[in-house]
Amino acid sequence: MKKPPKLPGMILMDAQRRLLPPLLPFLFFIVAATCHAGVWLGVIFVAEDIPSYTGGPGPVLAVLHLLTLGVMMATAIGAAIQLLPVATGLAHKSLLPARLLMWLFLPGVLCLTSGFMLTDQFLMSAGALLVTLALMVFLHIVTSMLWRATTLKLAVAHAWISMASLFGLLGLGVALVLDFDFAWLLDHQNTAAQHMVLAACGFMGFLAIGFGNILVPMFALSQSPSGKVGWVSWTFLVAGLVGGLAGLNFQLNALILIAAVVGLIGAALHIKTMVWCLQNGMRKKLGLSFVLIKGAWGMMLLSIALGAALILDLLGDQGPALFGFVLLFGWLLTYIKGMLQRIVPFLAAMNMSKRNHKPPRLSELAAGLPLKLHAVCHVLAIVLGAASIAVDQSVGLQAAGVIGFIGAASFVWFCFSVLQSYFSYHRTAAQD
Repeated sequence: MKKPPKLPGMILMDAQRRLLPPLLPFLFFIVAATCHAGVWLGVIFVAEDIPSYTGGPGPVLAVLHLLTLGVMMATAIGAAIQLLPVATGLAHKSLLPARLLMWLFLPGVLCLTSGFMLTDQFLMSAGALLVTLALMVFLHIVTSMLWRATTLKLAVAHAWISMASLFGLLGLGVALVLDFDFAWLLDHQNTAAQHMVLAACGFMGFLAIGFGNILVPMFALSQSPSGKVGWVSWTFLVAGLVGGLAGLNFQLNALILIAAVVGLIGAALHIKTMVWCLQNGMRKKLGLSFVLIKGAWGMMLLSIALGAALILDLLGDQGPALFGFVLLFGWLLTYIKGMLQRIVPFLAAMNMSKRNHKPPRLSELAAGLPLKLHAVCHVLAIVLGAASIAVDQSVGLQAAGVIGFIGAASFVWFCFSVLQSYFSYHRTAAQD
């Protein structure tokens, strides 16, 4: 595999000039961490309904969107609005759109999840409107930066697919919410399936892989992997996404299966390039964060395989719930938490440079115990949760929710300990 001469760490040159007010991205990270704890609490209370859930408003849909919006989307917003300027070397033209996001997104998520929980059409519609407006602002922020980007072409290509998927899932999401009242969709469940594929595989999946192409080499102090392999992976992943959506739309199971195989090849090629970075990087000890990230890569492959098994009707009545759990909790949530362990202290440290005061090392920003507790609890919760869904055992799923909540609370502890170190540093600097 050929090694390009440029190190990804070079993107940090002059990055201080492109930093946002630190509390802006951190607000979204705190929201994500808090909602993460709320999701596991929700799992405890709706455990009996999860294994047989196939769609429709109610508590399960509320918990699902607390995960996808409150955790995943909030993380994506916080990471994108700060890491894109750092990575591309382009500053935001204005901070107004980023600030507007806070005032639209947070109330929107609260309204939408409350509406799903209570099956209240007014709250669902109001929440859908606010969330759609917020994410259209987010779409504007990201695409305006992608238009100007001249570097990191592979990561930018992934981001474009992610943004196209975001646009599509917003349209389908609004249609699904209105369908609860007007019943105008021909096949609500099929539309919901396309919405989930666009959200999980299109938007979050491509965004995660795109950022991975930047962050994994940077954290491992590795050169970039082969661009040719990366572009082949991107091509397979795009073909898999398009084929899967077409197969769902026209109800062609054979096409969905072909798309799953194509997507599996693309995912495997991406993982191959990331493993190359880890093997060839100068930093070998990457800690618990990359234990979770490696596990998430495995779950990504497993989720695609389970999707194919679901189409072949090999998973039984619990198949849809098992596939969704492995996809959302096993792959995406695990990957997000692994990356956030790196991103949160990384961004805090970048904002800690005052009056010749040396910033603390990343390992000194937070205690190690919260992350160890989180990692152990998260892995146990995922394994126990998936097994409980597979055998339709609600008690086991409730136990997974309790364990997951302990791990999520530990992650909240970690985030606030980083913020405490950040504020303590600035108080000390202000006094000198």
